[in-house]
Amino acid sequence: MPREIPKAYEPNEVEQRWAKAWYEEKLFRAENSGYGPRFSIALPPPNVTGSIHIGHMLEHTQIDMLVRWHRMRGQRTLWLPGMDHAGIATQFVVERMLAKGGIKRQDLGREEFERRVWKWKQESGGVIKEQMIRLGASCDWTRERFTLEPALYRAVLHAFLRFYREGLIYRGRYMVNWCPRCQTAISDLEVVHHERTGEIWNIRYPLADSDGKPSATEFLVVATTRPETMLGDTAVAVHPDDDRYRRFVGKKVMLPLMNREIPIIADAYVDREFGTGVVKITPAHDPNDFEIGKRHNLPEIDVMTPDGHMSEAAGKYAGLERFAARGRIVADLKELGLVESVKEHIHAVGTCDRCKAIVEPRISTQWFMKMAPLAEPAKQVVREGLIEVVPDNQRTILLNWLDNIRDWCISRQLWWGHRIPIWHCADCKEMVPAGDSRVEIVDGHARAASVPTQCPKCGGSKLTQDSDVLDTWFSSGLWPFSTLGWPDDTKDLREFYPTSLLISGYDILFFWDARMIMMGIHLMADPNLSSGDISTRIPFRQLYLHSLVRTAEGAKMSKTKGTGVDPLQMTQQYGTDALRYMLASMAAPGTDIILSEDRVLSARAFANKIWNAARFLFLNLEKIEGRGISLEELAAPEVRARAPYPVPGEAALAHRWMFSRLSSVSAQVSEALEGFRFHEACQTIYHFFWDDFCDWYIEWLKPQLAAENRDVAIPAWRNIFAAFDAALRLLHPVMPFITEELWHRLPQRGGASRVAAEALASSQLADGVGDTATPGPLSIALEDYPQPNSDWSDPAAESELALLQEIIVAVRNVRAEMKIDPKKKVPADLTVHALTGEEVVNSNLEPILRLAGLSSVNISTGLPAPTGAVVRSTARFDLRIAYGDVVDKGAEIAKAKKEIERLEKDVASKEARLADEAFRSKAPAEVVQSMERARVERQGELSKLRSRLAQLSS
Repeated sequence: MPREIPKAYEPNEVEQRWAKAWYEEKLFRAENSGYGPRFSIALPPPNVTGSIHIGHMLEHTQIDMLVRWHRMRGQRTLWLPGMDHAGIATQFVVERMLAKGGIKRQDLGREEFERRVWKWKQESGGVIKEQMIRLGASCDWTRERFTLEPALYRAVLHAFLRFYREGLIYRGRYMVNWCPRCQTAISDLEVVHHERTGEIWNIRYPLADSDGKPSATEFLVVATTRPETMLGDTAVAVHPDDDRYRRFVGKKVMLPLMNREIPIIADAYVDREFGTGVVKITPAHDPNDFEIGKRHNLPEIDVMTPDGHMSEAAGKYAGLERFAARGRIVADLKELGLVESVKEHIHAVGTCDRCKAIVEPRISTQWFMKMAPLAEPAKQVVREGLIEVVPDNQRTILLNWLDNIRDWCISRQLWWGHRIPIWHCADCKEMVPAGDSRVEIVDGHARAASVPTQCPKCGGSKLTQDSDVLDTWFSSGLWPFSTLGWPDDTKDLREFYPTSLLISGYDILFFWDARMIMMGIHLMADPNLSSGDISTRIPFRQLYLHSLVRTAEGAKMSKTKGTGVDPLQMTQQYGTDALRYMLASMAAPGTDIILSEDRVLSARAFANKIWNAARFLFLNLEKIEGRGISLEELAAPEVRARAPYPVPGEAALAHRWMFSRLSSVSAQVSEALEGFRFHEACQTIYHFFWDDFCDWYIEWLKPQLAAENRDVAIPAWRNIFAAFDAALRLLHPVMPFITEELWHRLPQRGGASRVAAEALASSQLADGVGDTATPGPLSIALEDYPQPNSDWSDPAAESELALLQEIIVAVRNVRAEMKIDPKKKVPADLTVHALTGEEVVNSNLEPILRLAGLSSVNISTGLPAPTGAVVRSTARFDLRIAYGDVVDKGAEIAKAKKEIERLEKDVASKEARLADEAFRSKAPAEVVQSMERARVERQGELSKLRSRLAQLSS
């Protein structure tokens, strides 16, 4: 029966079938993995509003490679997935949706708005989960978590109440990042800075005379990029050591437009070299000014409303949108003659990551968390190596941040999220926390159950819950243990915590990774004990920070700039396995990835090579089966397990070599994955499969695979099936779909599992699958990963075959250089410098002649003169190939001379341009460098051609 598979590999058809099968099979449950050491990792929870981007694709590929590798090594493996409720992002999406119908959330009220968000979440949220399933992420989807589900809501309540009662959470009025569009405080992470060209205005502030009137002749000139905030100025400041202004300290100026006297103060914060050396102080609208204001007891005047309009404190400008007010203020200052100059100015402008509105620094009453006490034990575990940070330079960055940590603003002025479990007494303003962390389910959703009804201080009953919700990062900081059942003592928590590893982007090192370390160490300790083993409380034992993916020009991916890449579009075009391989093969620790189509095409070609190798094997089985040899006799798992089988004749060395290479490569790949050197693992597997297995082993064995002699054919086929099976298992973590498909083409014990059988039956490849009467192996993902095998290790075989490869490659290179017709066979003279090498050559003459395209090999002690021949010498052999009548010397000499003439002109032209100082001074540096590289390349080509011409002419 023919075992034909399609000539062309169609990844989309294969991938969709297996993605569906894996999910329906619940294949990747932790219970389906081994019983060895535990390996657990939590998925960095993507936003419920999100979709896969190229950064996710890189991160998920690296996690999935390690998870599949650990699972195949027999470890009890858990990859726990989940989603983040993404407070600001989700509220923004739903508000925008409501706005299309002319509805504001305030029109609905809080409860109805929350109900609509939940409805949106059920209908439209979680797109990224479907995409991850389609892309083959081997998560345990039976343990999927969501940060607002009841169990995790309870964990958040428990954590907040514990921190609050320990005095680590407090409420106060401080400067925060404020988004006028979202109307909430936001974290530093949610502020994206863009360089923009704006203007800087030098404005004259008249000195106030003794009567409190502005001087007509004396001014202090201040520079500002935000004239609208000057309405809230409460001082101007100079450096105490600035001789230019020392005499003004203690006097006052009149604030233009507001006619308000404000003091001139001295503060060391002022940079004497910036601008005029005089700065305006607006404590309500600048974080540095806020600190100066506290030092000098300055009043705070907020001249803006939460939605970015001017407040009543802005006088006649009240009600104007902030940038409209800027234009009006500048015009009025010019009319008064108080604008001394206006200059173009490039500066970083902070914008809200979600809505793109320009962020305002604003004083606001918020909830904060003290971080310094939590940072100390975090520094300890990092310094002592209890948490290994890779790459190491990120460890230094983390420690520096922990040394300079500031308190964390944890409140957000939103309706979607974990509502702060504090109630305010209307009578005495006392703050009353929830009694405990119990939750109740109302309309299917969790909320605090232990609601206080009476103020413990004054006995009042007018209690109102705080309207703020917690920053999304607060619940995310609990992720490694809340997802495992904390604060309860669950089986999963005991079995899988601390998790083994976190893989994360370095851009969220401070905002998520560091907070998980601090919160895990603190909250996983028993509050009733003064000490405990800190190594059992850390959230993960290793932290690997992956790189960014950049465009071919090196720019950071940006949707707003049009440089973003949709990985789903790329997987549709090239296949998921190809994109995974491309990303992983470039993922060296500490270096960003440059994305280019050429690299993806190369990975797609590798997938085709794997497919074609399998197709060759199965197409050639028809001849074997036609002679009464069953496939199970050749390749059943129990047969493969006993490989390698001895093969008589000239193929013996190739089999010894192949299994020795398998042992070596298995060790190299595992070592690379252990060290997060994904690029090394990929390159090692690539060269093993493409070079060793396909280009050498299959080619070497073709005569044995087609041999009539059963004693040769059967062990050769058994060995090649065993090697192919091992190669697929080596490849599986990085290219799961194609390896699953081809592995199921191999004869399995009792056939495939039900779901796998259905997946295969629905494919175009069903012919020849075999019986599936009884359940059998579920997946290659649950098979053993190849391990080093001392019985296979054969350094002598690797050295001997390497010699033969060098000889064959040397012949091929000469043939290519001399443009010898591929169909023409030529003789060769060979001197091998070691006696054992001569024996190896004599024992393998047939593959040497066949693979090198030689008619004969004369092994001699010395080489004749190189007349009419090409000589190649290495440390291990000397080779002479006489081209005789297989090369038209006259035609080749003419072509060589013509090409030499062309290259000489090209080199001379480039040298002249590079010697021209005018060209060098005016041309961009990259143009000059490109020309220098081209000159060197052409000179190299010229040198080779001259050598070839000399050989032809000799």
